[in-house]
Amino acid sequence: MTDLVDVHHFNRGHINLTFHGIDTVAEIRLNHQLLGRADNMFVRYSYEVSSLLQAENFLEVEIQSPVVAALARANALKEANKSVPPECPNERYHGECHMNMLRKMQASFSWDWGPAAPSAGIWKKVELEIYEVAVIREVDVDVSRVNSSHWNMHIRCFLDAGGGQDFNGRLVLYAVELLDRPVVVDRYAMKNISHLAPVIEFHQAVPIGKVVTWWPNGYGEQKLYPLHFTLKTWLGPDGPEVRSKTKSHKSLRVGFRTLELVEDPASDGVGNTFLFRVNGVEMFMKGSNYIPSHILPEMQTNEQIAHLLRSAKEAHMNMLRVWGGGVYESDYFYQLADSLGLLIWQDMMFACAMYPVDGEFLSSVREEVRQNAMRLSHHPSVAIFVTNNENEAALVQNWYGTLFERDRFEREYRELYLANVIHELKLVSHSSRPQPLVSSPSNGKASEPDKYISSNPQDNQNGDVHFYDYTKDGWDPGIFPRPRFVSEFGFQSFPGGYAWQRSKDDDDDLLGLITHRQHHPLGNVPVIALVERHLPLPLPEDDNYAEALIYFSQIAQAMATKVETELYRSLRDTPHRTMGALYWQLNDVWVAPSWSSIDFYGNWKLLHYWARDFLAPISIVALYEKSTDSLNISLICDQLEVDARKLNVVANVHLWSQLLPRQSTSWDVTLRPNGVQYDKVIAISDLLQGEFTRTNAFLELQLRRGQDVISRTHFFPSSIAGAVGIEDPGLEFEIASRTCLNTTNVVRNSVSISIQVRRPAVFVYLELLKPYRYTLSENGFMQTTPMHVVYLTFDAPSCARLLRKSDLRVLTVNDFMR
Repeated sequence: MTDLVDVHHFNRGHINLTFHGIDTVAEIRLNHQLLGRADNMFVRYSYEVSSLLQAENFLEVEIQSPVVAALARANALKEANKSVPPECPNERYHGECHMNMLRKMQASFSWDWGPAAPSAGIWKKVELEIYEVAVIREVDVDVSRVNSSHWNMHIRCFLDAGGGQDFNGRLVLYAVELLDRPVVVDRYAMKNISHLAPVIEFHQAVPIGKVVTWWPNGYGEQKLYPLHFTLKTWLGPDGPEVRSKTKSHKSLRVGFRTLELVEDPASDGVGNTFLFRVNGVEMFMKGSNYIPSHILPEMQTNEQIAHLLRSAKEAHMNMLRVWGGGVYESDYFYQLADSLGLLIWQDMMFACAMYPVDGEFLSSVREEVRQNAMRLSHHPSVAIFVTNNENEAALVQNWYGTLFERDRFEREYRELYLANVIHELKLVSHSSRPQPLVSSPSNGKASEPDKYISSNPQDNQNGDVHFYDYTKDGWDPGIFPRPRFVSEFGFQSFPGGYAWQRSKDDDDDLLGLITHRQHHPLGNVPVIALVERHLPLPLPEDDNYAEALIYFSQIAQAMATKVETELYRSLRDTPHRTMGALYWQLNDVWVAPSWSSIDFYGNWKLLHYWARDFLAPISIVALYEKSTDSLNISLICDQLEVDARKLNVVANVHLWSQLLPRQSTSWDVTLRPNGVQYDKVIAISDLLQGEFTRTNAFLELQLRRGQDVISRTHFFPSSIAGAVGIEDPGLEFEIASRTCLNTTNVVRNSVSISIQVRRPAVFVYLELLKPYRYTLSENGFMQTTPMHVVYLTFDAPSCARLLRKSDLRVLTVNDFMR
């Protein structure tokens, strides 16, 4: 690449050529002179180029194939008689080998939910930075409540200084909403700033009356305060020269909140609690796990990110886990999380592997952690840092054959995560943020006596767990653990039929493509097994098999995740003290079988529509207890204040063959603010009597205020496939109205769809057969009334006034009953 630079115009100070992200192994040359070598896609590389610039310049970035580079490093270790497993992913991943050799997005070598796409290139911006002495690189603001009258901002400005000399400077802080006048930090006008570790550090008190507290989604507003920093630096004690023109600026927004991870002895006498307390309030963390929004991270867009995070907020989530096999997300991601009230559980980028610990690798890791922790630390949304995903469990449970050199791998694990990653994270530790966790899952602080390698990192009495079990019935709450916090759990499903149509060639066999893109080591067996337990799946040779399998997979996933999440929410005020449920996973990187609730095109699967209900601030939960053949009714309330007047529960008994409830029972109830009201246990035999049997009837439970339904849930006493009385519902639908609203870039189309049935329609499913991202007011619902209206919204280049019924697919389970 060539470019023209007026070198004489910049004859004072420094000119840095800064690469904010190179993916991954590269050599950088300017005018045929080597500037340096890159080997970490998460690191910013900056080179002083003042002496190399000419009127016309030639910049070369030679990037090596990551597959070749990873193999070369693995071979070098092999020659030294060292192994760092795993060498290759499971063969079902169709992946590339030696991902752990490179500091690169680990999932780009493939995963059980994504393709192998080992990218190479310049994935972030490149800048020429021109300054005389130093620039502000990052600002960390540690907010804490010091007393009843003031908050404190502990501020550290991390600088980049190009020269080899100590220097002086003056920093000005503008905080117009918080402080009556600018704050001038001039102690360094006479006192030198070290060029080796240039930091300007100070404390600033803020009157409490000036501050509106920042709260997570669902608990209050997300007030953010702009801070603007201006830095003037110079060499020598005489002050800046009159003609010195360079100033460095940095702006950011901060929120005032306190956050603790409470790990106290548990009331059941075994182990510790594991819960987050924000602004003095113990909160149940509801959310999901976030993977990169594109398998090629340079292709991520702010619009994609905004849609995913806003979808999380709409589903009443208050925490997302940024998973350790992806990337440290963009500034925009964390800024948006701040404004939406989504707390971030931030993994560092190490996942499902052992890693090298040679000096060069560790040096690169330290720089990676340092840079990213400094960049992210000021965000009120960042709740906790965790050094890795599942690597303690992998080591202890011998996932990758590490048992033969267990001592070495334990020593290297501690060297990487304790001596290096945790060490660097502590440089930006906050009084308002918990100390970093070493792994997820882990036993939290109970791991300390074991030097953070516990015999059972999945201990339900300590820390967090990841839970998956594909051998049992996911609709049965009895199969799930009773842990303190669940940071991963979930079930697979398939994207909708139209998503497959958009992504495949005309001559592709749909079932063949689904099978090829299914990277789970067990294939489609877990999905099909769960579907067949409950739903009338046709035979593989039937014409409607693929359509049914896709549709039923989403029902099965949604119900299993609902049951598991409701169980965890219901346990918060029991001795189990479960205080978090983050399902795997929020989003997708391609059209394929996965655990996601939102597909690659941004359209919600049934799970996300259902999550909006089962994560709602006020929810009724009815969990089946097999040992007593009864329903445990719990009323969950996340609100800190609630009006408990005129509340009642209505238990409706429906026949599969008839519309409207055939029998109803009601009773008065109350709600417990920020807690669970364990209402009652009802025997199934008390609800199903006389003409109502386990096979011809189902139950609907509503929580009401007066006649208004606040929340509802259903219980199906038998498998739906074995139910008696499910017939053709006689479903007909009409597009009742259309409106269009012009926005800046697109036209927002709003459509109302009226659905009429003559008999109960089971899990009514709607899908828009147009290449637009859309949302529905609800989906996958039980229709037991003659008429129901669903609202469809989508953005399109123009007003879709000619939208036809044939542009919609409407399915019910009834369609597939045999």
